[in-house]
Amino acid sequence: MRAQDIMTSPVIAVRADTPVQEAAAVLAERGFTALPVLDDDDRLIGIVTEADLVADRFPRDPRSLIHGGPATVDTPVPETVSEVMSTPVTAMGPGADLADLTRALLDARQRCMPIVDGSRVIGVVTRRDLVRVVGRDDATIARDVRHKLEIYGGPNRWDVEVRRGVVTIGDRYGDETDRHVATALAEAVPGVVRAHAKEGSTP
Repeated sequence: MRAQDIMTSPVIAVRADTPVQEAAAVLAERGFTALPVLDDDDRLIGIVTEADLVADRFPRDPRSLIHGGPATVDTPVPETVSEVMSTPVTAMGPGADLADLTRALLDARQRCMPIVDGSRVIGVVTRRDLVRVVGRDDATIARDVRHKLEIYGGPNRWDVEVRRGVVTIGDRYGDETDRHVATALAEAVPGVVRAHAKEGSTP
C-alpha cells in the first residue's frame, strides 16, 4: 500500500501569517489534529498542531489566585501560525510505502504526513487515516481483494478468506507467477496485514 491509496486530498492548509485563532477554528470545524503550513509560493514550511495552538493560550482563572495559585506571566501572546508552528517538517511522495510512512510519522512525532509532488503539497496522511485502515472489517477487505483479483485473473478463479486482516487466497490453477501477483495485489488493499496465495481452495 502506498501513501496515495489513503491520503486525504485536496489539502486544507494555512499560511504562516494565518492568525492562531483562525487556524484553531479550522481544526475544530474540520475535526483535524494538524495542518500543513505553506509560504506565499505554496511551498511546505511547517506543520501546526492542536498542541501548538493551545499552548500558553489560557490565562489562569482568577479564582485560582484566591487560593494561592501563581499569577499569569505577562508575556507576549503568539498571534500568527508562524510563531507556533513546528518546523522543519518531514514530507513524503505519493508513492511512499505505507510501512515507511508510518514509521517516519511516528519517529518524527507528527500528527500528519504531508504528501508532496515536488514542492507542491497534494495530500496528507494522518494518524487517523492509518487507524481507519487498521480498523477495516474482514468482509470489506475480502470484497476489495476479490474485486482486484477478478480484474487480474477473471471471475470464479480465486477463493479469498480474510481473518483479522490476514488474507489467504486459493488459486484454482497452478500458476506460481499468478499467485505471486495475487499476493501483491491483495497486500495493496487497505486493511490487509499480510497475504498468502496457494494452489487449490481455501479451507
